[in-house]
Amino acid sequence: MRMGTVIGNVWATRKEDGLTGLKLLFVQPIHPDGSSIHTPIIAADRIGAGIGDQVIITEGGSARFIMPDNPLPIDAVVIGIVDSTEIVDT
Repeated sequence: MRMGTVIGNVWATRKEDGLTGLKLLFVQPIHPDGSSIHTPIIAADRIGAGIGDQVIITEGGSARFIMPDNPLPIDAVVIGIVDSTEIVDT
């Protein structure tokens, strides 16, 4: 899992049947200090994240199984909207 900031939306009028009803978002992965890690990715979203939200995403094979009976052709999915974070220096 990693954190990211939603920076935009993707609209696709034609997409794979299994993706119907899923919102697609541009997410900029971030370090704990908020700086960008690499280029933005597209992540599927079922929980209602919006532009500016910090989110938790998971990628790879785990993302495909957000619907247990129907694996989806996705590589990244939003699994949480972050309310707050706390990092303690050691």
